[in-house]
Amino acid sequence: MVSITRVMRLRSELEARLLRASVLATLLIALLGIGMGFLANSTAIVFDGVFSLIDAAVTWLTLVVARLIPAGGNRRFQFGFWHLEPLVIGLKASLLLLAVGYALAASVAAILRGGYLPDFGLGLAYAAAVALICFVMWGWMRREAERIDSGLVRLDVTAWLMSGLITATLLAAFATALLVEGTPLQWLAPYADPAILAVLALLLLPMPLGEARAAFLEIFAVVPPALDEAVRSAVGRVVEGRGFPAFETHIEKSGRALFVEVVLLAPPDMAPTVGEVDRLRTAMDAAVADATGVARADLWLTLELTADPQQL
Repeated sequence: MVSITRVMRLRSELEARLLRASVLATLLIALLGIGMGFLANSTAIVFDGVFSLIDAAVTWLTLVVARLIPAGGNRRFQFGFWHLEPLVIGLKASLLLLAVGYALAASVAAILRGGYLPDFGLGLAYAAAVALICFVMWGWMRREAERIDSGLVRLDVTAWLMSGLITATLLAAFATALLVEGTPLQWLAPYADPAILAVLALLLLPMPLGEARAAFLEIFAVVPPALDEAVRSAVGRVVEGRGFPAFETHIEKSGRALFVEVVLLAPPDMAPTVGEVDRLRTAMDAAVADATGVARADLWLTLELTADPQQL
C-alpha cells in the first residue's frame, strides 16, 4: 500500500508540473493571439486566442483535479476524487465545441457579407511563431503523457495538437493570401480569413466531439462492452477450478479509476479462511489489472462470497 501511494503521489507531482507549464504557455499564446488578432483585423487569429484562453482556464481546473486525485478522499468523498476527471474532460470538450460552433457561424456570416482584408503580414508572423510553440509543446506533452499514463495530460496533448493545426493552417493561408496580391486572384483575398476560420472549425469539430462522447459515457457510468468482457474473462480465469459454480461482476469506469465488484457463488458447505479469500482477491486484482491495462493503484476491487444464488 505504501508503494502504491508513493506511485500515485509521484505521478500527481509530474502531472502538476506538466499542466503548470501548459497553462503558462497557453496563456502566453492566448494573450498574443487576442492582441495580434485585433491589431491585424483577423477574426481567425482572435478565435485562435480565444480557443487558447478557454484551454488555459480548463487546464488550470485540470491541474486542481490532478492534485486532488492522489489525496485519497475524505469523509465527504469517500471513494476519492476520481469522478472529477471525466467531469473536467466533459467541460473542456463542451466549451471547445461551443467555441468551434461560434467560429463556424461567424465565418459563414463574414463570407456572406463579402469578407474583409486583415493585415496578412502580421498574421503570418504570429502564425509562424505560435505554430512552432504548439508543436513543440504537443511533442513534449505527448511523450510525457504516455510515460505516466495520464488521461488528464493526454487531454491537454489533444488541445495542443488542435492549436498547432489551427496556427499551421493560418500560416499556410496567410502566406497564400500574400502571394495572390497583385495577381488576377486578388479578389479572393477578402475571403481568405473567414474561409480559413470555416475550414478550421470543420476540421476541429470531430476532436472535442470524441472527447465529449468518451467523458459523458463515463459520467453516466456506461460500461464499454470490451471492458466488461475483459473483466469477466479475467475473473473467470482466476476462479476456474476453485469450486465456485457461478459469479457476477459489476463495473464502473471513472477517469483513470476502475471500480470492480465481484460476487462469487459458493457451495453452502465451503468454508474458506480469511487468508484464502485474501489470496483469491490478490490474484483477481492482478488478473483484472493485466486484462484491462489499468494500473494497480487505480483499481478498486471488492470481492464478495455468497451461498445464495439470489445475491448474484
